[in-house]
Amino acid sequence: MNIRSRGRWWGSTSGSVLKYYLYKSTKAVEFYRPIMYLFFLAQGLNFTQIAMLEAIYNLTTLFGEIPTGYVGDRIGRRNSLLIGTVLIAVTLLGIGFAGSFPTLAVLYVFWSAGYNFRSGSEDAWLYDTLTDDLSEDEFAHVRGRGEAASLAVGAGAAIVGGYLGTIDLSYPWFVAAAVTGLGAVVLLTLDEPETYRETDTDALSFRRTVGIVREALSRRNLRAFILYYYVLYAAVTYLVFVFLQPIFQTVVVDLGVSPARVESLLGWFYAAYSLVGAVLSYYTGAIKAHLGIRTWFLVLPFVVGAALIGMYYVPVLALPTFLVARGLSDVTRSFAGQYVNDHVETLGRATVLSAMAMVSGLAVVPFQLGSGVISDIVSPLFALAVAGAVLVVGSGAILSWEAPVTE
Repeated sequence: MNIRSRGRWWGSTSGSVLKYYLYKSTKAVEFYRPIMYLFFLAQGLNFTQIAMLEAIYNLTTLFGEIPTGYVGDRIGRRNSLLIGTVLIAVTLLGIGFAGSFPTLAVLYVFWSAGYNFRSGSEDAWLYDTLTDDLSEDEFAHVRGRGEAASLAVGAGAAIVGGYLGTIDLSYPWFVAAAVTGLGAVVLLTLDEPETYRETDTDALSFRRTVGIVREALSRRNLRAFILYYYVLYAAVTYLVFVFLQPIFQTVVVDLGVSPARVESLLGWFYAAYSLVGAVLSYYTGAIKAHLGIRTWFLVLPFVVGAALIGMYYVPVLALPTFLVARGLSDVTRSFAGQYVNDHVETLGRATVLSAMAMVSGLAVVPFQLGSGVISDIVSPLFALAVAGAVLVVGSGAILSWEAPVTE
């Protein structure tokens, strides 16, 4: 897109895009993320039970993504986002009061359902909004800026969350619930894209929706990409976020840091982690222009896999690896959204995008359960090293079968 057309796009959609950035800034995950797994461990859970919670989350994603994506296509992307945001806010409040594995297991079902409603509808709303002005090629650029806004706000939230955690590990959950609730207020001001309103959603039966999803998943230009990114890469990198806190705690204590300072240090680490992610996400459009989506996906799995293996032999490498991991994850997710959106139609778009999340949710379950058991038997560092080896070998096998990203 040239400068003149970009200026025309910005002038006509700036209000909606700015509201999108504001909504992204209310996701509030950084308040509880620095202490999330420490909170679970403090409730008496072990690594296997934590892995079971994550598996419950992803199984709910598996069974809920297509139905909630269908709802998003029928009632509108904005309304679907609103339902999901309210559900997440209420669930975060409940987790702060939870004190047992069974209670957390039930809350995880509702937590996942909330994200089900948001997962496909968010990208579908943005892509259709940009399509209104023939600017859909700007999706990765705008989504990257939205992630940057979220991460920049999250940097301060992580510091606050870390210090709140030193007082009481439940406080960050309560603050996150309140800020997430503000996102619902922002969503009430959004309009549905004209592109969506012009589609014949009344003709979108559930059977037809399933047919659209089946056809999309079987396309030659998508099937290898689904295995490469949504099944393998997304599943392995998900484990990085699960085991960051216990590994961080082990590494810094071994370096001589007092265990009493771990929570506050995690807050500062997550702030730096978010800022690195914000910078990388802000330049998503520039990375796409200079490097290209195809090159990015061909190189990244091998770099990440090698880093995870290296951490086991030199544990201190975990700190820089974790710092970069978030930014790489968000940029990669934006590129994946661009690639999939470019290859599907408006009708059923939210459902197809939700189906991608469903596939990822199914694939990550064996990784979660296996890594939880390995962590209890050996260590979280060893579990991530095994995951890194699987990523390298699996990516090589898929590349030898079929190119996952085509021009």
